Amino acid sequence: MKEQNPDNPILHEAVNGTPVQHTPAKTPKKRDLDTMVNGFQGSTSSAPQSFPIPKPQLERDFQMSVQLNPKISVGPGIWGQRNWVSFVSGHWNGRFGKGTVVPGGQDSQLIAPDLSTHIDAKYLLQTHDHPPAFIAVKMDGWRVGPRDVLEKLEDPSQIDEVDPKTYSFRVNVHMETGDARYLILNTGMWVASGVRRGTEGTPDLFIDPPADTNFLLS
Repeated sequence: MKEQNPDNPILHEAVNGTPVQHTPAKTPKKRDLDTMVNGFQGSTSSAPQSFPIPKPQLERDFQMSVQLNPKISVGPGIWGQRNWVSFVSGHWNGRFGKGTVVPGGQDSQLIAPDLSTHIDAKYLLQTHDHPPAFIAVKMDGWRVGPRDVLEKLEDPSQIDEVDPKTYSFRVNVHMETGDARYLILNTGMWVASGVRRGTEGTPDLFIDPPADTNFLLS
């Protein structure tokens, strides 16, 4: 006696020797860009629901300038050339406050074969408050561009002559603090655009603030 296994065509064929003919499933509705932006329209209710996806509205939040020690070559690894760069000092100024960059921050850079550079930096901000607050910062992203431009960025004699528009220096930034005056920073996300100048790094940080959030903290 042959078994019927319509829900498992492979097993059915192995047992009975003949494949089961299935009706092709309906093609799922295409979720194109217009639908993603304007919302998904429900079809199971008499009152369709819309779920629009908000568009990020970036605003410049603060700027930072950091003095860097000469890079230390850790050597080639399985992912590329590893360099270690430490922070001497720095300062920052933004909508939620101002202060200094605490000495001792570090950037573990990974140089890919095409000279693209992955940035993985961790450092500490100190505010000008009395008493000051301390804010831990994590920054990661990429500096990419044409090879000849990236070669100049690695040459101290040419780095100051490189037009920032000829390469891309973008990083994501996250902050953490236990200071009650700045707890709102813990849930923020920043996108930074940076410029490399000699022994200085200067990123501008942008944020998409929630409508009910005021970053002008005192």
